[in-house]
Amino acid sequence: MLVLLDKPYVSEFLVDTLKTNDFPVISTPEARELLGQKSLNWIAEKDAVKTMHSKPETLLYTNSENALSWIARHANDSVLATYIPYFKDKARFRELIESFQKGLFFQSLELEDLHSLSLEDLPLPFVIKPSVGFFSLGVHIVNNATDWQQVKRELQQENLQGIFPESVLNSSTFLIEEFIHGEEFAVDCYFNDQGEVVILNILHHRFASGEDTSDRVYSTSREIVQKHLQPFEDFLNKMGKAAGIRNFPAHVEIRMDRDGKINPIEVNPLRFGGFCTTADLPGIALDYNIYEYYARQEKPDWDAIFRQGEDKLYSIVVLNNNSGIQAKNIRHFDYDGLAADFSNPLEVRSLDIREYPVFGFLFAETDPGKEEELDHILNSDLKKYITA
Repeated sequence: MLVLLDKPYVSEFLVDTLKTNDFPVISTPEARELLGQKSLNWIAEKDAVKTMHSKPETLLYTNSENALSWIARHANDSVLATYIPYFKDKARFRELIESFQKGLFFQSLELEDLHSLSLEDLPLPFVIKPSVGFFSLGVHIVNNATDWQQVKRELQQENLQGIFPESVLNSSTFLIEEFIHGEEFAVDCYFNDQGEVVILNILHHRFASGEDTSDRVYSTSREIVQKHLQPFEDFLNKMGKAAGIRNFPAHVEIRMDRDGKINPIEVNPLRFGGFCTTADLPGIALDYNIYEYYARQEKPDWDAIFRQGEDKLYSIVVLNNNSGIQAKNIRHFDYDGLAADFSNPLEVRSLDIREYPVFGFLFAETDPGKEEELDHILNSDLKKYITA
């Protein structure tokens, strides 16, 4: 398995996995800048490109959407590169899904056309988001005319530029789609050399309300995996067959309605959850390393994985800045105080809010009956931890 690392972030857990397994890491300037002189199995870019062409079945894993730019520059005619547009372009993805699952309204348009679009031509409620996007940036739910006017004020080109390159957050083209009701889930998986999906992780995306579009809390457990494994496998196999993908890892976001119908939100190609989050959680909490499972093309034994965890919840808390305080005015974030508000914090990862869109992440284990700590952080504006 080749590993392509890029900004914004590489976790120590991933670095340790690369060292332990001696996985070849492509020696790009970005990877070298991130990891400095860490002793890894570095492989020259030209050798990596040669391998991707001479051995199309070679597995590739990226930690970041930013890495797609490298593939576009160096291996745009590789087999893997032909798969990426199906998923990274949300409009094209909707067309793919429409080939086997009918009925969901969607429309793509340029930013300049958005402001002249009549609300009367759209189904309410609907979601609007960048056609190529990441990290819930520029995502809005529109329920009425007031929402629509507010969204159009916010969706100006100058408001949508962030730390991600154009290949990650293309803010000139937007997708409008019918709002999908139901519970939301994040799934880490890969499609093997036969094109069959292998699910490595299922997390329930908890929301504070029906209007919430943030990425604050994701949780997994034995019950969550057992309940949803088969229906998610069935759906993803249909999707994989429609796209014809093989030897391909992905992070999939989907919603399931009350009737059990699955509607995909998006597929993030060639990686698992961003900022080394969903892929690291099983390793930190359950000693189950999904990077290794993908590299070895193994299927998880869920009974064995959750045996030590009983019926506990394992969660990722994304510390997005919803405080209303501008990042430039924040002097300190109390990570120790945050951890103290959880019964069993497993790991706290701090990031500079002036450089990244989040303060960091917290990984936590929660016993049954103590879910209120997750509800509390889900509804928190984080001001109690902030010194401005």
